Amino acid sequence: MISIIIPTLNEEKFISQTVKSLKAALTAYPYEIVVTDGLSKDRTAELAREAGADKVIVHDGSHRQTIAEGRNAGAAVATGDFLIFMDADCSIPGPDFFFDKILKHFERDPGLTAVNVAIRVLPGAETFWDWVIYNLFNDYLWFVNDVLHIGMGAGEFQMIRRRAFDQVGGYNPALVAAEDIDLFGRISKIGKVRYEKGLKVYHTGRRVHKVGWPKLLLQWNMNTIYMKLFGHAWTGEWKPIR
Repeated sequence: MISIIIPTLNEEKFISQTVKSLKAALTAYPYEIVVTDGLSKDRTAELAREAGADKVIVHDGSHRQTIAEGRNAGAAVATGDFLIFMDADCSIPGPDFFFDKILKHFERDPGLTAVNVAIRVLPGAETFWDWVIYNLFNDYLWFVNDVLHIGMGAGEFQMIRRRAFDQVGGYNPALVAAEDIDLFGRISKIGKVRYEKGLKVYHTGRRVHKVGWPKLLLQWNMNTIYMKLFGHAWTGEWKPIR
């Protein structure tokens, strides 16, 4: 069983299509789709249920939920041996082939704890600089994971063995950003991590198209540095882009 966990906050524009596309194309393996909503002000939770999500849980706290808390909440109710974390505006082309290839890696190597893949902006929305920077970023993911073995993850897609996720205590709920990098770094200390360059996950590119590459690269790098040095993100809030 694989559990696909999608954290959401005001994602009514994308959540239906994301859930429906997975349900229509993923047939080779038993799976569940868990949508964990951060108390959206729109119809996200309702649309996720209508689209066929197996579980929809809604944050009931008084504070704004971090994405790390949302992912942990999804993992808490998930029943799969493998946890897949992906964003609401992401798509997986050919999910049967996609998951078959990754699961074979896990089957062949019991010490493998987590896998990530290439990240790209959707072809119709991809700019020249999106293409350049994500190709460099994907090469960096390969180098850090498969050569240095110190772990580096991207929030658009992470697939983690459940027992490894539980062993390290999941995502750090206090991190408003860089929680994906932090988790892969901790998981790499208890087992192998791998970047699968032959597989891609696409996303809309909405954040970089809104804030621009210079600002986003600054945020990525500063959040990573602060997380590693001080245990918290550089930014006080990771503002949603909708």
